Amino acid sequence: MKTMKEPIVFFILILTLMITDTTRVHAQEKSTYMRIAKITVDSTMLDAYTTALKEQMNAAIANEKGVLAYTAVHDKQNPSRITIFEIYASVDAYKAHILTEHFKKYKATVANMVKKLELTDVVPIGIQSKLK
Repeated sequence: MKTMKEPIVFFILILTLMITDTTRVHAQEKSTYMRIAKITVDSTMLDAYTTALKEQMNAAIANEKGVLAYTAVHDKQNPSRITIFEIYASVDAYKAHILTEHFKKYKATVANMVKKLELTDVVPIGIQSKLK
């Protein structure tokens, strides 16, 4: 005859696994550093800016373990308004990123092209994607 202890032990085990998994997910979200950069570029320099941005993004993804993702988009109605979604493994990874030669080169190259820059640190609510 089964005792009541077996279902209770099973329930406690499942609850412990759920709490552990939830804690792991929250710890990962807390350690990941995300930022949105909203940039207004001089419209006469948009092609040069886009080239510099892509070069910097490609170098960061290829050479920096802590740079997890970049997505850059422009406004359909005003292509000189660019938004960049950045994901880093940690705040330290971001700090290391801005000290790299390719990032410094990007900043120097676009210094006279950028009319406005707004940086916003964000916390993910959820991230889903079918993109590779």
